[in-house]
Amino acid sequence: MLSVLDLFRIGLGPSSSHTVGPMRIARRFLQVAARAGKLTGATRIHIELQGSLALTGVGHGTDKAVILGLIGMQPETADPEEAEARFRSIVRGKRIQLAEGPEIDFNPVKDIEFNTETVPELHPNGMALHLYAGAGEPVFSRTYFSTGGGFIASKAQMEKPVKGDLVDSARGAPHPFDSAEELIRQCKAHDWRIDELVLLNEDARRAREKTLKRLDKIAETMMACIERGLSQSGVLPGGLEVSRRAPGLYEKLKHQHGSNEREQLFDWLNVYAMAVNEENAAGGRVVTSPTNGAAGVIPSVIRHYCCEDGVLDHAKARRFLLTAGGIGLLYKQRASISGAEMGCQGEVGVACSMAAGGLAAIWGADAETVCVAAEIGMEHNLGLTCDPVGGLVQIPCIERNAFGAVKAANAARLALHGTGQHKVSLDQVIETMRQTGIDMSSKYKETSTGGLAVNVVAC
Repeated sequence: MLSVLDLFRIGLGPSSSHTVGPMRIARRFLQVAARAGKLTGATRIHIELQGSLALTGVGHGTDKAVILGLIGMQPETADPEEAEARFRSIVRGKRIQLAEGPEIDFNPVKDIEFNTETVPELHPNGMALHLYAGAGEPVFSRTYFSTGGGFIASKAQMEKPVKGDLVDSARGAPHPFDSAEELIRQCKAHDWRIDELVLLNEDARRAREKTLKRLDKIAETMMACIERGLSQSGVLPGGLEVSRRAPGLYEKLKHQHGSNEREQLFDWLNVYAMAVNEENAAGGRVVTSPTNGAAGVIPSVIRHYCCEDGVLDHAKARRFLLTAGGIGLLYKQRASISGAEMGCQGEVGVACSMAAGGLAAIWGADAETVCVAAEIGMEHNLGLTCDPVGGLVQIPCIERNAFGAVKAANAARLALHGTGQHKVSLDQVIETMRQTGIDMSSKYKETSTGGLAVNVVAC
């Protein structure tokens, strides 16, 4: 069983699967090569991006992410400005100092290949890496996959059969759950809230104080991202000439009569979500929630409902994140949070579902009602496609996060005003999302080969 902290990773934009994952893969590959004794004599490295990583990798900055990983930078600690400077230096100089290895010639145009013809069977985000020591065949090769939300896996890991026994796969969690039904059952049996059960499972991994400290760091990073996004202006990179809108909307809201009234709920949720995703599009520091492309939904709802006069209520934020994280684990374990597998229903849809559950929790809902809120949040995102224009996480991604935040708040309200006769379970909607993702054409799963991506002319 994964940790909820695995779902909330601090990293760089614009994509968890196409930026954070490849950066981690490049670094992991060199670490494995070093342990195998193959790195010292290396003279060349070649990286082949496959599937969605190749089709939308340019717009997502995948080549930059690979280079940053090769020099040992980590998404969690990399400074965006330093990362950009080091990337440009390597591109200009055509030399790279490999982490834990030698300095070698490196031409990104030749040594990073965008193989758009190969779509791996195990996962559409494939990445093959090869080390050479002179002419001839590579001396060390590995294939990895970026499976969404910054998660990565080697080919060997992906080929392992899934264990059917929940206890065997729970990695020591005292209260494992592989379904919403089981999660609700345990909460009812012990009179627990979802966040209480999830926290007990986290206790098996680390001291509670460390878990709470990390949750606070995650929430604070989210709030800092919103503040940056509300203060930055200008045009986003990538060629679409998309201007940042969050700062202008924020100024209007601050000075508008009745700007703190509840009837302007949509405006506030919109501006907070857009602030985050404009920062993400600019390559800034964001928190995967559960992905970068969907990073604005949860912070927006937390900012509006867990802050008072701009001050974060850490107790509320913890309950929100633990509850949302517990729901996110169900999607990760039972389906996928990868846009390349599920379309945007697996990103903004999952974020909306998680946020709806988290908000219902801080409004006092029990476990069953939280899961109803999460189900409603996903039910009205089913079939949502991922067709980014120009391969950039801008259109429709920025506005889509705003819609996701608004839907989450509405889903929580509908759940709390429910009659107790809800007909669709969270487990059923997760399985429906999974089946829909499998049936969805690859054109609409982060390949930029269909939908808005081909019907909007980029100038």
